[in-house]
Amino acid sequence: MLYGSETWTIKARDTRRITAAEMKCMGRTAGYTGTDYKTNTQITKELKITPILDKLLEYKRNWIQQVNRMPRNRLPRVMKHYSPTGRRNHGRPLKRLLDTRDRNGSTSGPTP
Repeated sequence: MLYGSETWTIKARDTRRITAAEMKCMGRTAGYTGTDYKTNTQITKELKITPILDKLLEYKRNWIQQVNRMPRNRLPRVMKHYSPTGRRNHGRPLKRLLDTRDRNGSTSGPTP
């Protein structure tokens, strides 16, 4: 479920969908069906599992630190600091990898 998650740009909709998929799998793992009345927090406490979004943000932080240690001519590091020239579309700018924030409000990696 986390394959390639280091480079994902997570939006609020994605967060809800990932959490819903995680809870569906955890409910099945705990032996509950959709008709059983168990809250997500009850299932999480029972299984003692770290939420997948926390792991995803940890993977992302580790990946950004790895990119920062690369030589300047490596493609991932070049792409991290790339800024296109020209005009952009009107409206709200698209989110980038470094724009995502973790639950504590800090960026998901060291700032350049």
